[in-house]
This record gives sequence, structure tokens and C-alpha cells, in this order.
Amino acid sequence: MYCVCKEHVELAIDKFVDEFEDAPDIVDLVKTKFAEWEAPATCEMGQCDHIAEYLVV
Repeated sequence: MYCVCKEHVELAIDKFVDEFEDAPDIVDLVKTKFAEWEAPATCEMGQCDHIAEYLVV
């Protein structure tokens, strides 16, 4: 599972496919809220400090 900004969506998809050998689901974190889980505030890829907009799972 990766929480990423718009710039890193493709990288997260590639990493997911390499790891799980399956296509991920992409969830728009701007439009979707979870009752028992809160997304990180920033992108999880490297030193990126952009807002995490997508969940790749």
C-alpha cells in the first residue's frame, strides 16, 4: 500500500505490480475518507513533501 502525490502515482503502481504481480486499485484520498484509518499528510515516496492524494492498494 502506498500513499502518494500525483507525481508519484506511476512509480507507486510500478512498485505494486513488481511486488504483488497484480494491478492495484487506486483510491482518490481527496474524495474518500476512512472511518478507522487516516492517510499520511505527505507523499511516502522518498523526500517528497507534496500532499498524499492517492492510495495505491
